[in-house]
Amino acid sequence: MVKAVVGEESQLQLAEDRLSRSSEPAQVGLVIGKLNSALDRGFVFDLVPTPQNDAGQPACSVLEPAKDNKKKGSKSKSQTSDSSSNLAIDKDWVAEHARQVSRMMVGGIKVLGIYVWASESAFKNSTMVLCQTVKGVAEAASTLEDDLDERLLIHICYSPRRWTCRNCTLSSNITSSSLRPCDFKMGRVLTSLQTFKCLYNFDLRLPIYQEKTSKSETLVDVLYNGISNYVKELRGAKAVIDGNLVVNDEACTTEGLHEVELLLPFMKDMYIEACSQKDVVGVVNFTGSLCSFSFLNSKEPISQAFADIKDDIIRSLRSRLDIICDEADEDPGPIDNGIKEAGNDLASEKPVSQLVLHSLRKNCNLSLPRRVFVPWLAGTYICDYLQPSETLE
Repeated sequence: MVKAVVGEESQLQLAEDRLSRSSEPAQVGLVIGKLNSALDRGFVFDLVPTPQNDAGQPACSVLEPAKDNKKKGSKSKSQTSDSSSNLAIDKDWVAEHARQVSRMMVGGIKVLGIYVWASESAFKNSTMVLCQTVKGVAEAASTLEDDLDERLLIHICYSPRRWTCRNCTLSSNITSSSLRPCDFKMGRVLTSLQTFKCLYNFDLRLPIYQEKTSKSETLVDVLYNGISNYVKELRGAKAVIDGNLVVNDEACTTEGLHEVELLLPFMKDMYIEACSQKDVVGVVNFTGSLCSFSFLNSKEPISQAFADIKDDIIRSLRSRLDIICDEADEDPGPIDNGIKEAGNDLASEKPVSQLVLHSLRKNCNLSLPRRVFVPWLAGTYICDYLQPSETLE
């Protein structure tokens, strides 16, 4: 369990100045950084405010209690109103924001939870809705099976001005006891980060089964299933960092960019074996290369960079498939971008990602979105995904 959290002083001070200049009585957003269960520490890099929803409404607002004309004295009314105010949060919108932002994060950097800018009384009166929002964010931003079962809730109080941090334990039944206070302080976090880079090539051959035995019918289903199976192989890989095989779990002491190579173990080729079965009617050839980054602070072991890069590879592949599925849901018409079909039109009424593969009799190609890195904070990066025909301006 995370017991102490250190926030990047420069970024959090900018966030506080932005909030203090705003006229908003309340605001909610995402906490970006790293959690390390081995060190029982969290590292906060930045705060990202959740934008207005599609209806133009803020994601967080203050609900004032109904006025009672029987009460006398303006001072009494003001005190009662302040102590009875609650926060109204669009939980689904905050979760969607977290899902989108998590795609942009590179190895090890994640959406850690939420922050809220509110008065002390509004915060105390809204514990349950805040816990539910944290849980929704965790579910939306989680893509790995071994993800942590805790998130952060940072409260920035404007009267009096104070930062507090709480650890929120995720469980099926969220209660007020799910929140536990943890130490919070500001310091220099980003300047001490070490950078690790890996260029990884992959070549997967995934079988397409007959309809009566198929569990994954569409192209996206086959790819999702193949990536899930590939996770087990990738986690058994070894790392070579700067030309040296990683054998000891120690901290990295050298400066500069560190090059990482992955060595996968020699294993029985399950794909060749699967494709030789009688019920296999085709093969999906899933190939490409991707670049991955990881950032470590001085107290994290070098093995953490290796684990972050492996997680980043899987998360990047899944994110690209998620983008294709999102676009298919928004536009039910045919998708021509990056798609080439041999011969006659194949189910032109459907996007290629949604075609039922065992019924196809022609070759079909689908290009996944490209990953583009954009400089972020103090030498770190975030990423964006572009369609094959798009360019970044």
